[in-house]
Amino acid sequence: MVVRMRHTRAHTANRRSHHALKAASFSVCSNCKAKVVPHTVCKACGFYKGRNVIDLVKKVEKKQKKAKAKAAEAK
Repeated sequence: MVVRMRHTRAHTANRRSHHALKAASFSVCSNCKAKVVPHTVCKACGFYKGRNVIDLVKKVEKKQKKAKAKAAEAK
């Protein structure tokens, strides 16, 4: 199939002018002062808007318990 109406370079560039990437913006966690993407839970402490949303200590303990069970199973 042949292109009938070809777009000029200027028309193509104008269309692509919105394709540029924007730099990521960060805010500071109110609990641990780590850099966080806005409107997301802090990966360092599990807090969001001053509340503890994710219990990271429990999550780490569960991961260690699972790894220990897997190592015992391999023996």
